[in-house]
Amino acid sequence: MAAAKVAIVYYSMTGRTYRVAQAVEEGARAAGAETRLRKVRDLVPPEVIAGVAPWQANVEATSGVPEASLDDLEWSDGYIFGTPTRYGSVAAPLKQLIDSTGPLWGQGKLANKAAAAFTGAQNPHGGQESTLLSLYNVFHHWGAVVVAPGYTDPAIFAAGGNPYGVSFTANRDTVAEEVLAAARYMGGRVARYAALIAENRGRL
Repeated sequence: MAAAKVAIVYYSMTGRTYRVAQAVEEGARAAGAETRLRKVRDLVPPEVIAGVAPWQANVEATSGVPEASLDDLEWSDGYIFGTPTRYGSVAAPLKQLIDSTGPLWGQGKLANKAAAAFTGAQNPHGGQESTLLSLYNVFHHWGAVVVAPGYTDPAIFAAGGNPYGVSFTANRDTVAEEVLAAARYMGGRVARYAALIAENRGRL
């Protein structure tokens, strides 16, 4: 079976979503995938970011991460999106990228690809599930094959038991190791399904 190509596209303000994205990539690579880890650019002026120390620190820490483009989505056999929760939905920078995908969608170049998502919020009931489901609404429109983790591995229960995707509570400086383990599992699961889909694309 050929290796899958998996794009991990995320937006992170303070670095915690970035850390989960890294774990997702680790899991996908461990499953044999070729990966592209891509960040989504901020929409606010640099001077605003500079006034918030954790935000500025994350910008500096991720300066070497390439910015996401439509080419990354077209290239992939599967994609995994990550975003902090914004009132139970997707953060504006990632939504802007999504809203620019019309040309690819119109050509069917986002369809028949494995897809999943991850998110975080300040408290345990801060909209994580609705954020994931809002991303899955997009994936359904694209014709993707949603590969949610469900309850297919103990790592999901250890991370809080969210069957829709990996989620975490962002009220601490670090991301719990249980969440990172679940992210690695989900990255590997999507990579394996993406490889199967890519191998059989002509028969789908």
